[in-house]
Amino acid sequence: MGEIKDITAKIMQFREARDWKQFHNHKDVALSLVLEAGEVMEHFQWKSAEEVVRHGKECRDEIADELADVAWYLFELAHDLDIDLPQAIDSKMKKNAEKYPVAKCHGRHTKYNKL
Repeated sequence: MGEIKDITAKIMQFREARDWKQFHNHKDVALSLVLEAGEVMEHFQWKSAEEVVRHGKECRDEIADELADVAWYLFELAHDLDIDLPQAIDSKMKKNAEKYPVAKCHGRHTKYNKL
């Protein structure tokens, strides 16, 4: 958890040094998060399973940059909304464990309401 706080602090320092908070409202940061996730998806669009694996290896650094952008906006939005991300993840995992009990969903991709 300390690492997330440290990374978030660096992101906030970066933003503050550039006086960008004035532009980073919740809506625009959320939009940026989705746009960056789309850039991750572009790496794999229209590729076969084999091409996806090869591209993932060949373009690892570029994909890492895009994933970092996604994480950047995720951490920033969580910070601005005062959401403890590790706590939120833990809470969501507990909810998912109830929705997707191992006995019913192991090896299946069926949505919880269809199990």
